[in-house]
Amino acid sequence: MALVPDRFDLLAQATKKRVHVVSLGCPKNRVDSELMIGLMQKDGYLLTDSPEDADLIVVNTCAFIESAKVESIDTILEMARFKERGVGRAEKLVVTGCMAQRYGTELSAEMPEVDYFLGTNEFKRINEALSGSLPEREYISYGSALYTSTEDRVNSIRGGSAYVKISEGCNRVCSFCIIPKIRGKQVSRSVEDVVREAHFLGAAGVKEINLIAQDLTSYGVDFGNRQALEELLIGLEDVPGIEWVRLHYAYPWNFTDRLLGIVKDSKKVVPYIDMPLQHISDNVLKAMRRNVKRDAQRELISRLRDIPSMVLRTVFISGFPGETDADHADLRAWMREVEFDHVGVFTYSKEENTEAATMPDQVDAEVAEERRGELMELQSGISRKKNQARIGQRLKVLVDGVSDEHDYVMQGRHYGQALDIDGVTYLSFEHEDVGPVVPGQFVEVEIDDATEYDLVGVVVGRA
Repeated sequence: MALVPDRFDLLAQATKKRVHVVSLGCPKNRVDSELMIGLMQKDGYLLTDSPEDADLIVVNTCAFIESAKVESIDTILEMARFKERGVGRAEKLVVTGCMAQRYGTELSAEMPEVDYFLGTNEFKRINEALSGSLPEREYISYGSALYTSTEDRVNSIRGGSAYVKISEGCNRVCSFCIIPKIRGKQVSRSVEDVVREAHFLGAAGVKEINLIAQDLTSYGVDFGNRQALEELLIGLEDVPGIEWVRLHYAYPWNFTDRLLGIVKDSKKVVPYIDMPLQHISDNVLKAMRRNVKRDAQRELISRLRDIPSMVLRTVFISGFPGETDADHADLRAWMREVEFDHVGVFTYSKEENTEAATMPDQVDAEVAEERRGELMELQSGISRKKNQARIGQRLKVLVDGVSDEHDYVMQGRHYGQALDIDGVTYLSFEHEDVGPVVPGQFVEVEIDDATEYDLVGVVVGRA
């Protein structure tokens, strides 16, 4: 029987403040948004999808590269409109995240419409900001706040997936990257606490956990345990409910034989590695201060490919200062040789306060974009070929829900498709005996069509 609230409950609901949250940037930032939502709900705030109906608005920003900064500024200005009479009803606008951390002082002077700026180490003050009890407008301190399994984080991912952030910050000194100056030095959670969170998620119906960090394969180094990632994966092996464990931002170092053996033999760690490589030319890698060379990357790729059914995703930067036509051709030839399953290519973004911004031989933006286009066109053909090779296969697929692109079509992902960054598998239902399918379930799908990004298949049963 449905429970109908009495008039006192309805009155209480009507007096609660409604909050609209916009989360920009990477999954690591999204976890911070989920932590803020948990804090808000604990204090009785209600969430709303509509900024027009919101009493309070929070924008959790990104400032990694120029395009992210532009998106963050545009979003702040867009949300500020809902404080205007006749447009919305918002009383306060709070800006959090990397943009607040990196430019909070400057933005505070230029954006009087923003009530508070909370940096990456201060976002847990969100309820004080929403209530207006903070005496200052800017709260920015060094580093980034981590969380523990006991905090009231609200998973915002539909279906059966969740992100789990195992460390914060980064100790690397890549010449193009501003993240260590925004997020601070690496700080890792304990293995025991991460495993405890996985137990909570499994009990709540989560089937897939995506391990994330700024530098996943350096997890635990800050507290003196270089085997922490290995211990974590072993600890996750027996967590009830969790069937898939996925590794993101696994940089090309600390891949021990034991770690590879754990991935190979695990019942839950899927053979999928998201490993940003950035380039293959030794000249460019040295300028990037990546502390890894071409031969080491080649050897690591070979070792990873020894794991059956391994799917590899990577990211490259096009147009880095000093990148020559020969360097670009070298990268293109290597992509053709290795045939990564998924590749993202970004044009170099010149970020102030980074070493690369002051380097000579800055590559013209049009040249960088042209090179990026060549690499993406090459990868498109490789991805299409790999996806078409799956036609006729039967794959275990985790159902995410109704497609964002096609109404009335369900979608999911097989182990080689990561949440939000890879393609999806569109589902059709031609067998009457399959029965209803809901998000968070695993189904067996026979693939009958493919594009360079997505698969299409018929659900033939439960997996």
